[in-house]
Amino acid sequence: MQLSETHERYWRKNLNITAVLLAVWFVVTFVVSFFARDLNFTFFGWPFSFWMGAQGSLVIYVLIIWYYAQYMNKLDNEHGVAEAEED
Repeated sequence: MQLSETHERYWRKNLNITAVLLAVWFVVTFVVSFFARDLNFTFFGWPFSFWMGAQGSLVIYVLIIWYYAQYMNKLDNEHGVAEAEED
């Protein structure tokens, strides 16, 4: 099945944003956690390593999900593949 140029652009943008957000997820999950003990500074009154392990990564995960949903809704509307709203 051949995809039209519009569908190819849609999927290219979708894959690009997915790759970027997965890279952010990877950095937050593994890189920051790995080097957290070396990051000895206070953040909102707590050591950064504790804050990142207890709260920071979870907040960033929720922000990743929120941003992806907003971006995909906009992309769906731009390419005419948005779901019809039910009343």
